[in-house]
Amino acid sequence: MGLFRRRKQGAPALVADPCLYDPAAARLRTAMQTRNWPQVRDFLTQVADPDDRAFYVDVCADVPGVQDWIEEWIRAEPHSTLPLLIRGAHGVHWAWEARGAASASQTSEEQFREFFKRLKMAENCLDEVVERDPGDVVAWSYLVTSARGRQVDRDEAERRFRGVVDSCPWHRRTHEQMLQYVCRKWFGSHEEMFAFARDTVAKMPDGSVLGELIAVAHIEMWLDLPSGEDEEYMRRPEVMAEINAAADRSVRHPAYRPRPGWPPVHNTFAMAFCLGGDLGSAAQQFQLLGDRVTDWPWQYLRSDAAGVYQAWRAKVLG
Repeated sequence: MGLFRRRKQGAPALVADPCLYDPAAARLRTAMQTRNWPQVRDFLTQVADPDDRAFYVDVCADVPGVQDWIEEWIRAEPHSTLPLLIRGAHGVHWAWEARGAASASQTSEEQFREFFKRLKMAENCLDEVVERDPGDVVAWSYLVTSARGRQVDRDEAERRFRGVVDSCPWHRRTHEQMLQYVCRKWFGSHEEMFAFARDTVAKMPDGSVLGELIAVAHIEMWLDLPSGEDEEYMRRPEVMAEINAAADRSVRHPAYRPRPGWPPVHNTFAMAFCLGGDLGSAAQQFQLLGDRVTDWPWQYLRSDAAGVYQAWRAKVLG
């Protein structure tokens, strides 16, 4: 497509920020990179909101090389579950790094062996955290993520999901991960995926970020369709109407307030509107985002996610 051939001459290339443009997250990532675990501990112990805490633990978990030094923290503070949580969360990221992004048919046996080895280590840590602290929402949330890799059955996946939502019913990260579990590409179906998204959005409070689940579900459906049918699907009036209704209950509702880690939600709505040809709604999201591009979900269109974002933004904003 001509849209993706090149950037306008002179336009600087965008680069997605792993800290999602959050200054506190940038400082936390630096502390992790320099192995300054006391600073990490002091920061995270002050974060009480379950969604915010999940975001900041994600930032820690995504730092390469944590496995090389995290035992030092665990030995120094054996009564704390926090270093175990960081080790387990990082282990989930580390496991998927070993597996790679290719389909199962293109993934080697050696990659799968390392994937399962790392994932088992991660789950051992997370299981110990929830055994010692059953109310640790982030540990349960990561167990929902690892449920896909460990190929646990539906009852076990639901048990992990309930470990979060019984105390924190609208936890963003956990709902995003459970939606992936019930996708057809994992252990569910298109019908289950849409039922989960629609039921959640129907019950969520106004202004909740979980309205994005509707956009994600339609993007997942688009991704699963053959070329040609995918574009036709996203441009159906009823599809765009449902995504717009979700945005009205979510990021466009007066009660909505951005929290740390907010850009992916708006990137998701922006991409859904672009695919569906609703450029007016897409423009609203691009104007709010500015240069705050995120790799997901634009990487579904091309590996150069930031370049795709930039091309669509230029087209939409003209």
